[in-house]
Amino acid sequence: MTELEQLMAGGPVATDGAWGTQLYARGLAPGDVPDSWNLTHPDRVEEVGRAYVEAGSQVILTNTLLASRLMLAGYGLAEHTLEINRAGAAISRRAAEGRARVFASMGPSGKMLLAGDVTEDQLLETFREQAGALAEGGADALLIETMSDLDEATLAVRAAAETGLPVVASMVFASGKGKDRTLMGTTPEEAARALEAAGASAVGANCGSGVAGYVAVCRRMHAASSRPIWIKANAGLPELVDGQTRYRMTAEEFAGYVPALVEAGASFIGGCCGTGPEHVRAIVAAIGQRRP
Repeated sequence: MTELEQLMAGGPVATDGAWGTQLYARGLAPGDVPDSWNLTHPDRVEEVGRAYVEAGSQVILTNTLLASRLMLAGYGLAEHTLEINRAGAAISRRAAEGRARVFASMGPSGKMLLAGDVTEDQLLETFREQAGALAEGGADALLIETMSDLDEATLAVRAAAETGLPVVASMVFASGKGKDRTLMGTTPEEAARALEAAGASAVGANCGSGVAGYVAVCRRMHAASSRPIWIKANAGLPELVDGQTRYRMTAEEFAGYVPALVEAGASFIGGCCGTGPEHVRAIVAAIGQRRP
């Protein structure tokens, strides 16, 4: 039985919520790189992971979404790539305390293949480096997330798979008339098939324009792929209130979509922007009601 099969043996799996907003609540300044806190404020990063474990998350992520060398270079932190990633995985392992699995986060490089900003070989190398450091830090699996460019995502999956760890690949669908395409125009079906072919152990969607629209995205990805489906949606659409971004969807409203997501084929359910431990508690309760 694989790592993912063990997790799913009891039914749908509750993952965690957003990390960025939790770090801002703990003092991260706007414009600062959250990932740098793995070195400067590891105790506060660990607090976030532990809060999600206490809320019932069976899977927590790592504070490494922006920690590829190409992305960190833009912040003058490229020389700290390995230590930021190793520390990120180690911090989440401490927070998990054996009660949750650690799926290490790997986000976009910030470079455009189509624009010629970067080559495929360069992307492979940068994702290979990050994946290796996260594996060394103790990650149980790797999560390629918040991807808009399918070509970049498949390269990241190929690089991450070289570690031998399970790889989850997640795209953002928030464009097009139906808000069901990536920024590059990719459909859920196209993404699911391509990511599975690249070697992903699970495929799915995160972020986006809200959890309501991801029910249909989940159903379409499930129909197009034999892999488990990962859904980690935003808490509705953001609003600007007194100069700050706010998400008004409550934890109970968010969790109200859990039955529909399970029915649509979701095996992993969590939250992205606008969600926190209270959303995870509600998701856990909703999943529990779906189990025999």
